[in-house]
Amino acid sequence: MSASSDCGDGWKILLTLDNGVEISKRRSGSLHIFRSRCLLRSVSPQQFITVANAIDAAKQWDPDLVDARYIKDVEDNLSIIRLKFGENSKALFRKREFIVYERRESMEDGTVVVAVASLPKEIAAGLLPKPNNAIRGLLVQSGWVVEKLDDLNSCLVTYVLQLDPAGWLPKCFVNRLNTKLVMIIENLKKLVQTTPP
Repeated sequence: MSASSDCGDGWKILLTLDNGVEISKRRSGSLHIFRSRCLLRSVSPQQFITVANAIDAAKQWDPDLVDARYIKDVEDNLSIIRLKFGENSKALFRKREFIVYERRESMEDGTVVVAVASLPKEIAAGLLPKPNNAIRGLLVQSGWVVEKLDDLNSCLVTYVLQLDPAGWLPKCFVNRLNTKLVMIIENLKKLVQTTPP
């Protein structure tokens, strides 16, 4: 594991794990954007995205996720999803939910892009009223870029996340939550490598 350094492109590398996962952050307004990158060998972009987008298996790679379900498919590549976090977490993170859209695109060069962000509050409330016992957070931006490499069975995975959990949380807790969520890439890496192609 190595310590933090500057990339020169605005991203500050926080750490590089022994398994090759690199965690970095960049300031955007009052919040930070977190980025995680990893080279996956013997994994195609489509194989990775298939596992990452399997909403029924999401709890396997995100232990804080207690419920994930599709609300509506708007188009073939555009869905609206409810994500509920922290039912059994510490009090500061308990019962946060996000109503998000997810857009999936495959580029001509084999790159797969998945963009996720919260719907505006009014639209989210119209689709699914907020439960009284939940706090609806704002997922500012999130998503995957999975680049196909010359070696057909390898890909470079980049995961970006910026969220505001809503409700009162000290800034250090928000930043810790973001960092923890970005570490999801390591869990996904393990899951993909144990899933048959």
